[in-house]
Amino acid sequence: MEMNSGETYETAVLGGGHAGIEAALASARMGAKTVLFTLSLDAIGNMPCNPSIGGTGKGHLVFEIDALGGEMGKAADATMLQCRMLNSSKGPAVHSLRFQSDRKKYHAEMKKTLERQKNLDICQAEITEIIFGGENGKKRAVGVKTRIGEIFSAKTVVVACGTYLDSSIITGESSVESGPDNMARSSYLSNSLKQNGIAMMRFKTGTPPRVHSDSIDYSVLEIQHGDAHAVNFSDSSPPSKKKQRVCHIAYTNGETHKIIRENLHRSPMYSGQIKGTGARYCPSIEDKVVRFSDKERHQIFIEPMGEDTREMYLQGLSSSMPIEVQKKIVRSMKGLENAKIMRPAYAIEYDCCDPLQLRHSLEFKEIENLFGAGQFNGTSGYEEAAAQGLVAGINAALKVMGKPEFALDRSSSYIGMLIDDLVAKGTKEPYRVMTSRTEYRLSLRQDNAGERLMKYGVEFGLVSPRRYAKLQKKLELIEQEIERAKNATIYPNDRTNKILRENGSSEITVAVKLIELLKRPELGYDKLKSLDPDRPDIPENILKSAMIKIQYGGYIKREQAEIERHKKLEGRKIPKDLDYSSLKGLRLEAVQKLSKMQPENIGEAAAISGISPADITVLIINLDRL
Repeated sequence: MEMNSGETYETAVLGGGHAGIEAALASARMGAKTVLFTLSLDAIGNMPCNPSIGGTGKGHLVFEIDALGGEMGKAADATMLQCRMLNSSKGPAVHSLRFQSDRKKYHAEMKKTLERQKNLDICQAEITEIIFGGENGKKRAVGVKTRIGEIFSAKTVVVACGTYLDSSIITGESSVESGPDNMARSSYLSNSLKQNGIAMMRFKTGTPPRVHSDSIDYSVLEIQHGDAHAVNFSDSSPPSKKKQRVCHIAYTNGETHKIIRENLHRSPMYSGQIKGTGARYCPSIEDKVVRFSDKERHQIFIEPMGEDTREMYLQGLSSSMPIEVQKKIVRSMKGLENAKIMRPAYAIEYDCCDPLQLRHSLEFKEIENLFGAGQFNGTSGYEEAAAQGLVAGINAALKVMGKPEFALDRSSSYIGMLIDDLVAKGTKEPYRVMTSRTEYRLSLRQDNAGERLMKYGVEFGLVSPRRYAKLQKKLELIEQEIERAKNATIYPNDRTNKILRENGSSEITVAVKLIELLKRPELGYDKLKSLDPDRPDIPENILKSAMIKIQYGGYIKREQAEIERHKKLEGRKIPKDLDYSSLKGLRLEAVQKLSKMQPENIGEAAAISGISPADITVLIINLDRL
């Protein structure tokens, strides 16, 4: 039986995971009356896989989310158990912050934030159908319907259902209709979307087992400490004073691999039971043993799930083997001989949409007012989900206000690259952000996320003017320091050259400016401190940012030139009603792909897989004739 709820919203968000949280908060904070629907209030901000935030490439996303006014970085700062800056021995482009987080406290932090947000309602309900209206053959989302038949009107709808759509948990020969962590799944919405013309895909992901801490012999394991000085994802978080938890490292061995090989026929991955496509960059342990048969061992990271639990997460041991095989695998490793599994590993299959149906705003091309975000769009990872949720929520609110859509290009951010890859190229597996995916990674660093993106957060009312003024002051100090380094003179003498020799740097015979010595990769502010007595008392983060700009200035300048060239292509708009088949000289394959993808500008057209530089030249020539 259907019933009208009597509630009318401007934005309805379906899902309380990382994408749904950011979408709902952004929409509400921008002034749109918003409702967030979740299958369970206890699943808000859940971390069904590793309770960690950040990592290679992913850390960049969290800094960008925070610069735009999102919530993930603040929640991660508040619930951090261990802080590590990955790739710190490499160049600044790939420095990536990673936190081990307290799973339950992260959920509580996000739930509290949502509950206290003005203009936002939270409703525990299963949405079974999106209600569509429209005329002249053009559909638009106008509301949603719950499983008990309650109808809510909404001007915009954001689908952020994560891995819950028609999901099944698979462990060995067992397959159970369930969402992550044995929670209820969304059983009807996927079919409703398909019936309304939305193309869906079937993907797969999985988790490792969790074991009881008291059953582990830590004395024989490697210890992995956090960084001596913890840093934050958000500049609005107070400095961390927490005592960090340690993690540990175990290794698989020949016996482990023998157990896996002998039981491959029982692995759903190899028996054909699992139909969904899994993430190439996060393989199961059985997949690693098969694909990397030459490896004698694989690292397994033993990480805490929280302060108040004895559960330990075995990162690197994702599996869908039967539970009795999982026990043998775990107990074959040194230090885990007596390990007791508290939660077995499992694989989960789920439905998601083909992201080629989306615009860069994450609105569906053929269905107005309907947006997709997160793993629903074919991605993997909490950070990728949150980034998309933020963009979808911003655009849902802008749509309600009748304002132009917000889209980040791939040269501006990892978020822009992520969305561009999805909507221009699509994905055949759960998509994961990596630093190698961007052409401009030296310009898109963690340390300059605010410089690149905070202006948008201020524009949308998601970042306070006071916080933005603080950023401007920081940037001013960086430029002042660079200017000081250009003018400060270092004179050749025995003391100067002794310091240079000790640091493996060539001596100087004439006076040089400080900036010239700072450009030498073997040197830095710390090593030149005694030669720079007039240096003002400057915060460490200011010196680090100045150092990056000094040492990599030439490379950054070249990247910026390429970015400007790319922006010129993006500035060249393509008419929405352009008939590509009527264009002279355009290859048939190009006509078909451009007609299907409907790019909005030359930059988007150039990014489509299979579109050649020659096709772009022909397209521009034809546009000049219009």
